[in-house]
Amino acid sequence: MNQIFLSYNREDQAVAKRFAEAFEREGLSIWWDTALRSGEAYDEVTEAALRGAKAVVVLWSPRSVVSRWVRAEATIADRCSTLVPVTIEPCERPIMFELTQTSDLSRWTGDAGDKAWRKFLGHLRAQLGRGRQEQAAEPHTDHAVPELPPARPGKRGEAPSLAVLPFTNRSHLPEDEVFAEGMVEDLIDALSHGVNIRVLSSSSTARFRTGAMPDVEAMGRQLGVKYLLEGNVRRSASNLRVTAQLVAAEGGEIVWTQRFDRSLADLAALQEELIEEVAAHLGTQVYRMAMEQALKKPSDLTAWECVMRALAAMRRLSGETLGLAIQEATHAVAIAPDYGFAQALMAHSSSLAYMFLSPDNAAEAKRIRFHIDRALACDGESAAVLAHVAFALMYTGQAQEALTSALRSIEINPGYGFGKLAAGIASPMLGQPEAALAHLADFRRIEPQSPYLHYALNWEAVAHLALGDWAAAEGNFAASFALNPLAGYTCWYQALVSAHFGRNVEARRHMVETRRREPTATRELWELRLKLWGANSPATDELRTHLHALWAETEALA
Repeated sequence: MNQIFLSYNREDQAVAKRFAEAFEREGLSIWWDTALRSGEAYDEVTEAALRGAKAVVVLWSPRSVVSRWVRAEATIADRCSTLVPVTIEPCERPIMFELTQTSDLSRWTGDAGDKAWRKFLGHLRAQLGRGRQEQAAEPHTDHAVPELPPARPGKRGEAPSLAVLPFTNRSHLPEDEVFAEGMVEDLIDALSHGVNIRVLSSSSTARFRTGAMPDVEAMGRQLGVKYLLEGNVRRSASNLRVTAQLVAAEGGEIVWTQRFDRSLADLAALQEELIEEVAAHLGTQVYRMAMEQALKKPSDLTAWECVMRALAAMRRLSGETLGLAIQEATHAVAIAPDYGFAQALMAHSSSLAYMFLSPDNAAEAKRIRFHIDRALACDGESAAVLAHVAFALMYTGQAQEALTSALRSIEINPGYGFGKLAAGIASPMLGQPEAALAHLADFRRIEPQSPYLHYALNWEAVAHLALGDWAAAEGNFAASFALNPLAGYTCWYQALVSAHFGRNVEARRHMVETRRREPTATRELWELRLKLWGANSPATDELRTHLHALWAETEALA
């Protein structure tokens, strides 16, 4: 078996050849893909050489850092503790490898006496020496990860499963080892509160703390999970850097990666902040992927998949998408009547239709209340259920109870952004605009790429109106409309704000567009919505005045 595996991008082949020839002059055996014999299966031969090498030299360049193959080879080498990276051109290394000691040979031209080259060779020979010592000390089988019993097959369509692997302490300091272990425990706890991921306990992955890890697909099969999360921890001066990446067990594709930097001034606060941020980013990412997968399936869906499809329809709210959301939520409830999250989503989607179509329909409000009570009876301690119930309550005119439900959601899981969003919308309805802005700022911090960002921007604007800051409100409404141009209510608000600033032509144009988007909505219906959204806002009377004037002015144009 060769001592060295050389990983590089095809466009860097000339440089790779320089390294290969230099290694051979040093008496080191090397494998690189020009050694493939005609007819050999590339994947099989490459993987065998990669896993059998004592050192994997990865050549980082602007081209290799974006190469799926090079990154995958580097990831496997890192898991097997054989990675020896080199920078051959200035570039920003992939996040997961920023914490790994990397030699800079970007100026090396092949001179065997070059100091940087000799220093790199010293690191390389040390790695090769460690490999020989480990093999001499004990049989290879002692390093293998114990076989796990095959996972029991779960129901098709249940929430995606995730295993959080032990984080690597690259600082090699005992206190950082404790931090890395705590990160894993707290991440598992934080993620287990959500509905988007089914998380394995840390005891299931503890055996991977030492020894070479098997390939990703084998690990996924053994653990019975769809995704694997791995990470690194390392100190840098007065900061601590944590990097994490999410890997699809089937195929080993890296589907998400992120870097987090914090000051070491308060380690306890640092860990809490990182857990909240990593969990939020990860939960949102898995949610997006699960939703996309569910949307591709035309029929034979489980209750959970129907819920994902309903949530997808609600991301960009319009009359058409709202109808789809209610339809999918209805399917979910029919499949699993005791599924609390399906009941909560049924209440939420129905309450949106109630608010936009019939905010004074007592029979419909009673039906929605049935689903609210059913959701709470089935799973009243779920942060997700409580948050969606909060939306259903506020949209049916029960803002105080809605805020209580949202705050309970936050109490159960402070890192669940949707609970913050619910609190941020209920608060201005109760005349608490400052609290609304605080909750919505938390939501945007926790879920900066959320598909519901346009909601947050819209309600930040409503809070600014209550505070008399019409300019800030206008900016938020414009940003919300840019994210979701299907939202007629945002266009309506833009008309009223334009009228406040005396831009009457622009105000009429927005109102005409509003009426075009919702041709069945009457002025009286808009007034009922305004009463619901701004019952305690000082701006409501002026907004109503502008509504009456613009409605009359656009009657002939609509």
